[in-house]
Amino acid sequence: MRVAAVQMRCGPDRDENLRRAAELVEAAAGQRAELVVLPELFASLGRTSAMRAAAEPLHGPTLAWASHHARRHHLHLVAGSFVERDGTHLFNTSCLVAPDGGLRAAYRKVHLFDVEVPGATTRESDTFSSGAGPIVAPLGDHGPLLGLTVCYDLRFPELYRIEALLGAAVVSVPAAFTRATGRDHWELLVRARAVEDQVAVVAAAQWGTSPDGIERHGHAMVVDPWGRVLADAGDDGDGLATAEVDLDWLAAVRARLPSLANRRPAAYPWPDTGGSDS
Repeated sequence: MRVAAVQMRCGPDRDENLRRAAELVEAAAGQRAELVVLPELFASLGRTSAMRAAAEPLHGPTLAWASHHARRHHLHLVAGSFVERDGTHLFNTSCLVAPDGGLRAAYRKVHLFDVEVPGATTRESDTFSSGAGPIVAPLGDHGPLLGLTVCYDLRFPELYRIEALLGAAVVSVPAAFTRATGRDHWELLVRARAVEDQVAVVAAAQWGTSPDGIERHGHAMVVDPWGRVLADAGDDGDGLATAEVDLDWLAAVRARLPSLANRRPAAYPWPDTGGSDS
């Protein structure tokens, strides 16, 4: 399966962001990508007031845009994340759209970025509410399962382990990682999640200085379940990290090194599948 992680520098202007995102999705389709992942907050990224102003319902203009382009290019599109308004709550929401334009899954970011790091001090919980838990969804009738996550989730391995145990073979990570943390942690965390959960990770990224004054790390990448970086978009400029994910190789890794067998963490409510714990 050919996948593409998109790298962009986005601002508060949704129309301009979507115009540029459309060009990158088209470029990915031209490289035969079957799954394209856009960055976190690709529709609008700015200061808190701008984020609140950009809020829209789940079935709003950003999802309509994603549906059109997924259908136009006949590919699975992860609409990075956008600011979803649901009643009085705002969520940082990532959507999987199928090649027929239908919404297959919507994941609300669980772990909110509340940190005090020089160059990256942020309180995401001042704007967003936290999502409820892990989401996985199929990539087509006979394709692998995709686990959905967003940015700061990378630091919480329990979420990735649960999605892997729910069957995810590929995980999407739309991100706007800060340069202050990303220079030391981004690749390390992406590769760690791939290795420990034996999944391919498609990690999209923001780059450059965003309108909120925070420098973004870039380096959209694709990593295989052995932890190898298959593609890296670098730290400067819009672009794509495109690579072939070998699902047979993924199955072989899991068969030869069965570290996922019978592991059930209790960090989140676990669905009753009738199996036994060990």
